[in-house]
Amino acid sequence: MFEKLKEKLGLKKKTSIEESSFEDSLTTGLGKPIGDLDEFTDDLKISLLEADVSLATAEKLSDNLKGKLKGKRIKFGEDRDKVLKEAVKSTITDMLKIKIPNLYSMASSKSPFIILLVGMNGTGKTTTAAKLAYEFKKRDHYVVIAAADTFRAGAIDQIFIHGEKLGVKVVKHQAGSDPASVAFDAVSHASKYPRSVVIIDTAGRMQTNKNLLEEMKKIKRVSKPDFTILTVDALSGNDALNQAKMFDEAVGIDAIVVTKIDADTKGGSILSLIYELKKPVIFVGNGQTYEDLMEFDPNWYIKNIID
Repeated sequence: MFEKLKEKLGLKKKTSIEESSFEDSLTTGLGKPIGDLDEFTDDLKISLLEADVSLATAEKLSDNLKGKLKGKRIKFGEDRDKVLKEAVKSTITDMLKIKIPNLYSMASSKSPFIILLVGMNGTGKTTTAAKLAYEFKKRDHYVVIAAADTFRAGAIDQIFIHGEKLGVKVVKHQAGSDPASVAFDAVSHASKYPRSVVIIDTAGRMQTNKNLLEEMKKIKRVSKPDFTILTVDALSGNDALNQAKMFDEAVGIDAIVVTKIDADTKGGSILSLIYELKKPVIFVGNGQTYEDLMEFDPNWYIKNIID
């Protein structure tokens, strides 16, 4: 992201003697002003928007950065480009400051530990359920997956195949049955085993469909999850934030998994989700295998979008 910004500001390549003299005066002079902050922050805002950061988040970041750089002077030996880059990093770091819960530690303190997965169709919810099952089984938990997407027979088959591959229990009913009853049966089964974890895989609800959202609320009432996770697709851009706001309002979410991050070179939606929703991104899906579920690291994220 910053590379594109540098190109816009003309910092990567001096295009004229006048520009060269201006940059040299900033980078080699003692106590020289940092330059036109309005121009820099305006170009930064455009770069952020192109990287799928929401307008509100981009404006806030630009304003915060301007406040951080106001009155800043380039000291002898400092490079203006580096000073600006570090200021952007610091500002993004401040906006990402939110406590990220350790789901694995939480699951060790209660049995059964119940996780409810919600999200739109196509966001990788079922794959995320399988990846979580893999991680919990690896940590010696008894894992039960509830195939609570009963609207599509294919969805039940898909999660059942994952269960067979992973060697974990899948509780399923016939297509068209009550998804809340599937969740209830999965919790009842898991309660017989120590260190059990229930992962409830639900249907992809259209956030504008009131009846389907009411069904989601029913599943939550019946299963009483300890943790509700929303899956969003990194490639959906700003729509990820809209989905998150709708689901949080309808059923309440505790954290977010951003999937398909390996196919996205921008990742700006993560910044918007954390800043505007005030919910942590707990994992990112960065591949197709069961091992490809990475705990979210703000430092990794900043390096990924700027360096």
